[in-house]
Amino acid sequence: MIKTSYYQDLTKMNTFGMKVKARCFIEYDSVADLVDIEFEELARPVLHIGGGSNLLFTDDFKGTVLHSKINFIEILGECQCVPVAPSQLSPGPSPYPGVGKCHFRTNGTSPEEMDSSDAGAENGRDVVLVSVGAGVVFDDFCAWAAKEGLWGVENLSYIPGEVGASAVQNIGAYGVEVKDVIHRVYCYDTVEEEFVNFSVEECGYGYRDSIFKNPEIKGRYIVTHVVFALSRDPRPVLDYGHLKEAVIAMMNKTTGQTGSDDIKDDSDVIADQIGNLTPSLIRKVIIKIRKEKLPEPSVKGSAGSFFKNPVVSPEHFARIEAAAKAEHGPDYKVPHYDLPDGTVKVPAAWMIEQCGWKGRRSGGAAVWEKQPLVIVNYTGEAYPEEIIGLEKRIIASVKAKFGIELHPEVEHV
Repeated sequence: MIKTSYYQDLTKMNTFGMKVKARCFIEYDSVADLVDIEFEELARPVLHIGGGSNLLFTDDFKGTVLHSKINFIEILGECQCVPVAPSQLSPGPSPYPGVGKCHFRTNGTSPEEMDSSDAGAENGRDVVLVSVGAGVVFDDFCAWAAKEGLWGVENLSYIPGEVGASAVQNIGAYGVEVKDVIHRVYCYDTVEEEFVNFSVEECGYGYRDSIFKNPEIKGRYIVTHVVFALSRDPRPVLDYGHLKEAVIAMMNKTTGQTGSDDIKDDSDVIADQIGNLTPSLIRKVIIKIRKEKLPEPSVKGSAGSFFKNPVVSPEHFARIEAAAKAEHGPDYKVPHYDLPDGTVKVPAAWMIEQCGWKGRRSGGAAVWEKQPLVIVNYTGEAYPEEIIGLEKRIIASVKAKFGIELHPEVEHV
């Protein structure tokens, strides 16, 4: 069913809580509905939103806003395998009768299954293919996966937004990006008026980026559903920040242990307790950490992380580290993450805090007191200009102190 309304209030459809309206608002609840929408006739510009979690509306939207209510989670099958190359794709029927044709990975067995001849080619892990509608709240999917005992998305728990938007944005947290578990992304091509799909490689994923954000094709493809490759084999990712310590503390609390006289590395503790480790436990820890650091969306509107974490050369990082030691003492350690290509990722939150912005207010906007990477609609009545002004001042101060220009993760529309 397609529902169309005009001058729709979008306050509850963007997590910043900006009080804006859309000239035209269209909501649909099935893949087949997309065929019936006359995209060429829509008021321009056209914006497709998920939960509105990565947007800053700067004014009323003069065009058309689309929103998906495609809501389903389905296990397609399980096998011991790894994804096949795009060259092995072959035509198959659409998973939605009467909608058209899509392409699936197949080796002559059945659509949507990965080639079992590739089983164990790299790691031999069980792969559980799960198809999820674009309109499913992403954290609801994380909760479902944890309940099913499926590994892969537990570190992404409590991120606001919907599944379709997650595949566009390549959301990430605590050492995991959604691209790590995406098998294929299924879309409707509004130009050619046909259903298409993309492999992970074809999606061109980068840090909070994908081909779907490319200005030349932005808005052309509407995500209908995403197929994830999860696993029943334990595969915790715990090397981000103090996550491992938090998990160990939660395990000890769950099992009633208070520690051991043996001195063990955290990795050895995890290895010893792997049988007690579950996606639900990791999810519980992640949610606890996020709630301690981030504002409750219903209380203080925000878009989550406002800025991307910059990546710098080793030489640039050495200068930052030397300056920090000169300011704080020779034992001071600058938080950072060494990347495989030799570059260094520096937390934007640390730099913003070093510039003195943590907890500061500007009109109705503020830098969150517990996590400086987050700008909040502190009063619930903040104007877009106040948030943008705060953003610009933060960028300027970080540039002056560290020689790094921060870039917003949040899209301004």
